[in-house]
Amino acid sequence: QVQLVESGGGLVPAGGSLRLSCVVSGRTPLSRYATAWFRQAPEKEREFVAAIRRSGVDSYYGYHAESVKGRFTISGDNAKNSVYLQMNRLKPEDTAVYYCAATPDTAAIEVRTSSHYDYWGQGTQVTVSS
Repeated sequence: QVQLVESGGGLVPAGGSLRLSCVVSGRTPLSRYATAWFRQAPEKEREFVAAIRRSGVDSYYGYHAESVKGRFTISGDNAKNSVYLQMNRLKPEDTAVYYCAATPDTAAIEVRTSSHYDYWGQGTQVTVSS
């Protein structure tokens, strides 16, 4: 049984920062997952925000959507089974429910595609006021 629990959402003024956390519980080490953040605003499709996957023995690669590149950073801590999304210079258009997702990583996984993920968290609300 794999469970993902997000935290860290809230209300922040434009230009502010938030750090989202996602704890991934289960028997498989976090390093064997591709993990990602997606978001969904009211009446909009769920969209990719960022993902991270292992790229070498001790290295990881982060992917970021163009809309957040330079403002958001995804990272992970294997010892804590946790994935983070540091969000800086937030804009009102970043307002959405943010979801953490994970899936056992293989070469076939396209990290930007939500349907490739097997496990999802319940979501955490991020609201950016103008």
